[in-house]
Amino acid sequence: MKPADIRAMTIDQIDDEVLKLKKEHFNLRFQRASGQLENTARVREVRRDIARLKTIAVSKRQGSGTAKAGSDKPPAANRASKRAKAAAKG
Repeated sequence: MKPADIRAMTIDQIDDEVLKLKKEHFNLRFQRASGQLENTARVREVRRDIARLKTIAVSKRQGSGTAKAGSDKPPAANRASKRAKAAAKG
């Protein structure tokens, strides 16, 4: 599955595709264990497609305004300031 195709999907469609691929991965694992799997490369393709879908879904969710309200700093700056405050306390 190509990343451009995934980016064209909605988050709900991506979630449905991940669920479908997880079921396929489960079935492929059983076929491999019982010696019935013919296309062994498909296991790797499915795993990578799931990872690709999840990665793009996360980036879409972050881009849709899931950041904290009132926070004008980037997330890394927020973590750094929290560490500095913790270090100053003790």
